[in-house]
Amino acid sequence: MKPKVDINCDLGESYGAYTIGNDEELMPHITSANIACGFHAGDPMVIAKTVRLAGKCNVAVGAHPSFPDLVGFGRRDMQLTSEETRNYTIYQIGALQGFAKTDGRSLQHVKPHGALYNMAANEKETAKAIVAATKALDEDLIIFAPQKSALAEVAKKAGLRVAYEFFADRAYNRDGSLVPRKETNAVIHEARKVVERTIRAVIEGIVTTYGGELLKIDEVHTVCVHGDTPNAITLVKALRKGLAKACIKVESAGKFL
Repeated sequence: MKPKVDINCDLGESYGAYTIGNDEELMPHITSANIACGFHAGDPMVIAKTVRLAGKCNVAVGAHPSFPDLVGFGRRDMQLTSEETRNYTIYQIGALQGFAKTDGRSLQHVKPHGALYNMAANEKETAKAIVAATKALDEDLIIFAPQKSALAEVAKKAGLRVAYEFFADRAYNRDGSLVPRKETNAVIHEARKVVERTIRAVIEGIVTTYGGELLKIDEVHTVCVHGDTPNAITLVKALRKGLAKACIKVESAGKFL
């Protein structure tokens, strides 16, 4: 059977007079959009515009909830109670659900952003709060999570579908975590390398880590390219072309999970 994979991108991350990324050029080349919900980026005007753009490009939409950290772009750890994490997640998913509904659409998935994503991958209590919020709003929503993470485990146990995620433009540590952005070469900008490592991850289930070791991934359902990476458009275009050449079908995760 022909392998299938989703390509997701973090979009809708502009705010007010500030523009981040190039959503209009990126959207036609992806299959799932993780849309910022106002806590790390995005505002009502940006959210509405991004949802409409996704509809025009036939791209599935998902919520990209974050810690309430607009100044730090959601990339700083915060210590929240489980109730706070649950309610903040409900608040953000609910906001995006409203905009999607007014556009005649429904959400496909939920993917936590930045520090919240990393914390949920490692801490069960954070993962449980996010999963509880997601399931309370819509049991059909897919959770995007790293394989073998606390978030994936908790979501599966709760009966939710999980899309195992691979980061095409980020370097990996030997334990499967992402190399911190402050480290040299933590973000991968070379299109050829992004394509080669993604194909190997999808077909062979292997990625070469930051230190040169081979890390077993086993399964990839969705591949992420960050929308705020300076050459994201070049990377996504090259990735679509490379996956097609490798006979890997690209479609939204909801169509095959």
